Amino acid sequence: MGLLDKLFKRKKTETVAEETMEKSLSPLQTICGNDGELYQALSEVMFLNPTRIKISIDEAVKKAEEFEKQGNKLRAKIYYRIAGGLAIYKGDVTRVKRYFGKAQKLTGEKYTILKNPEKAVAKAQEYYRRYTTK
Repeated sequence: MGLLDKLFKRKKTETVAEETMEKSLSPLQTICGNDGELYQALSEVMFLNPTRIKISIDEAVKKAEEFEKQGNKLRAKIYYRIAGGLAIYKGDVTRVKRYFGKAQKLTGEKYTILKNPEKAVAKAQEYYRRYTTK
């Protein structure tokens, strides 16, 4: 009897652990589902609460261009990333491609969001509709 009890407890513990893992998914992981590449792309560049960003897309682009002219590639890249993140929030795929493309060109850092920006922006918009207030 003791052996059977141990076997049943082990199975029950494993089942509980699997259920706990499923429940501990982040909201973004839930929206992306099994698409790990899409989740990775969005988690690298997406603002989870963009309403807290106190700069507009146009201001971020203006600053990025100024830093780019000065030769400060790092700061230019940061502001292009901010502009790109805000473009994701606005749902503007064209701007997402433009700003992350410029950031990538400046530093050579690869942005996986550029592989399929339309799908990424659509999933981000779904996240924003569910979990943020505009």
